[in-house]
Amino acid sequence: MKFKDGHWRMRPGVRGEYATAAHDVTADAASLRVLAPTRPITRRGNTIDGPVLRVDVSSPMPDVIRVRTVHFAGSVPGSPAFEVRDDSPDVEISVDDDVAGLTSGALTVRLRRDAPWEMTFSAGGRELTRSGGKSLGIVHDPGDRHFMVEQLRLSAGELVYGLGERFGPLVRNGQAVDIWNDDGGTTSELAYKNIPFYLTNRGYGVFVNHPGRVSFEVGSETVSRVQFSVEGHDLEYLIIHGPTPADILRRYTALTGRPALPPAWSFGLWLSTSFTTDYDEATVTSFVAGMAERDLPLSVFHFDCFWMRQYRWCDFEWDAEVFPDPEGMLGRLKERGLRVCLWINPYIGQASKLFDEGMAAGHLLRRPDGSVWQDDHWQAGRALVDFTSPAAREWYAGKLRALLDMGVDAFKTDFGERIPTGVVYADGSDPERMHNYYTLLYNQTVNDVLAERGEPVLFARSATVGGQRLPVHWGGDCESTFEAMAESLRGGLSLGLAGFGFWSHDIGGFEGRPDPAVFKRWAAFGLLSSHSRLHGSGSYRVPWLFDEESVDVLRSFTRLKARLMPYLYGAAVQATTDGLPVMRAMQLAFPGDRACDYLDAQYMLGRDLLVAPVMSADGDISYYVPDGVWTRLLDGETVTGPGWRSERHGFDSLPLLVRPGTVLPVGAREDRPDYDYADDVTLQVYQLADGATRTVTVPAVDGGAGAVFEVSRSGDRLRARRVQGPPARWNLLLAGVRDAGHPRLETTPGGVRVAAGPGTDDIEIIF
Repeated sequence: MKFKDGHWRMRPGVRGEYATAAHDVTADAASLRVLAPTRPITRRGNTIDGPVLRVDVSSPMPDVIRVRTVHFAGSVPGSPAFEVRDDSPDVEISVDDDVAGLTSGALTVRLRRDAPWEMTFSAGGRELTRSGGKSLGIVHDPGDRHFMVEQLRLSAGELVYGLGERFGPLVRNGQAVDIWNDDGGTTSELAYKNIPFYLTNRGYGVFVNHPGRVSFEVGSETVSRVQFSVEGHDLEYLIIHGPTPADILRRYTALTGRPALPPAWSFGLWLSTSFTTDYDEATVTSFVAGMAERDLPLSVFHFDCFWMRQYRWCDFEWDAEVFPDPEGMLGRLKERGLRVCLWINPYIGQASKLFDEGMAAGHLLRRPDGSVWQDDHWQAGRALVDFTSPAAREWYAGKLRALLDMGVDAFKTDFGERIPTGVVYADGSDPERMHNYYTLLYNQTVNDVLAERGEPVLFARSATVGGQRLPVHWGGDCESTFEAMAESLRGGLSLGLAGFGFWSHDIGGFEGRPDPAVFKRWAAFGLLSSHSRLHGSGSYRVPWLFDEESVDVLRSFTRLKARLMPYLYGAAVQATTDGLPVMRAMQLAFPGDRACDYLDAQYMLGRDLLVAPVMSADGDISYYVPDGVWTRLLDGETVTGPGWRSERHGFDSLPLLVRPGTVLPVGAREDRPDYDYADDVTLQVYQLADGATRTVTVPAVDGGAGAVFEVSRSGDRLRARRVQGPPARWNLLLAGVRDAGHPRLETTPGGVRVAAGPGTDDIEIIF
């Protein structure tokens, strides 16, 4: 929200009062409390009348400093509030006549005691950012609404990233962003997953710990500052020191939670009925059989909205006219080795028998006059489940348990964004703060039910802070165009910069029917994402409805993803331990390479694979290659960076590069994503430097350490050693070498390879 009219004046009807000095400071062993008057204090009479801000400074963990500013403490709602870790670390505090300071780890904040107001954050003797004159304060708009506001300085060349799922340019400078969940597709400033956290290329991040609407002006009101404001009487934010973007994400996710590990089967291909298409068991069976006949590996079948009867979403009952034997049908799908996902949402249509049941029990959200909140959007007379009520959560969960008993494995938790504010919650939560927070309660309820049976996984659309703990999330409703493919990728990369480790999207797009070129290009991109789903709106997404080449492309990349699962599941495990997403923005992976700062059409898949999706029918693409000799995984050719490349790719190809120095574990199976990754694994070695050693962990299918290998190079000798794991077959491949001149070595298109039996713990290649 903008308050100023240029540099000197406020907008008509707007008045602001800002901190002028850290006038009164008290300290204990863990924190500082500052009274900051909003006018200069030159004599005692100046302390009478006018607002004073209370500023509390503390640290919840090393290298993180929390600043909480309160105007009227009696007007601050108690709930909801994000769960934020607080370890109460040891800090250093100093207070003298000129400056008050607090140091946590390498991060220090210093507050000037005299006017003008100045609060500076630094690390390693280097200033990161500061709150200066007319930065921290109170603003009243023409309607006399009360806002708390802060502005933090942007240095020359400083770039801002994050703020959740955003579909525009990855760099936020110049953008105005409201943290307010909405169902707006992928073509505007609206987003399903809004996160009040950003990070910059100057080595720090900022988390505004407020669950309601937070308005950010990222160099868009004052070009040298990031402004954030909230309506109400309190504002809390945390400065998180890096220095690298990965370090910032590790600390942010340590504060707010890291993703759970999705089951390995969820990384396979998902096929949906699509949204408004006509389908019954015969249709479903034809799709599943068609995939099997064409040798297309399929892991999950998803039933979208119309598994239930029209007007009755959600009553959690199968439409008996089209699915007369749901339990039998689910059993038949399970016999084919498939998992089953069902679409749900948090709304109860008036025609649902659950409406009267929920209303009578008090499980539905109510208006201030006590009546049930209803409207006709989406479902006629819909109401919302009040997830602040433990009884309502248990009631809702009970309906899901009945479906799990039938054989359902996962739920697509759709919607949860357009939550009204003119309502009363069972626990007394503030409605404005609940608007974004509602989705966390909704998804947590569903996740907890799935966790009772083991291997929980969601397919969620909406999210807020903490939602990253409950994977997987998908990018929402996009068009079926190359432009929508690009905006979807930007949204996913931006979401990853908020600690969301797992992300998906509708292959081919959602709205409309993609032409074959779009479908085939999107298939390659979709199978090189953490999770992969075929889904659309009014048309089916089985590949043979586009053309036969679509079948071949989908088969090729589905099999490739299965072979890459030892590597991809390792990246998934890292997301749960470090908070680093499986799909990583280039700036996150290469923070020292300024050419990566603005890149938003390519990404790193895990640490070692660079993916540049082709977003054109003719296959022309330009992409950036960081420093070093990279290897194209699909054909073994090398590409040298740093620099830009222009190439043309067929539908069966795209730029997929292996980072120099990589030891890539590749699995022995291509028919499914969940298998024993260590059995017959091949360690493919790419441009390993002389004297270098790499340790590679091949995870077990449950996320544990299946096997650990150490690979080293000395001169013309490449040695691999199994240091942990049960006896199993394994292989070593030196990529790019065509003939090592040794009878024990097998020459393959990818390089020379040597196989080892289960009892062999060492392999050596001399080249």
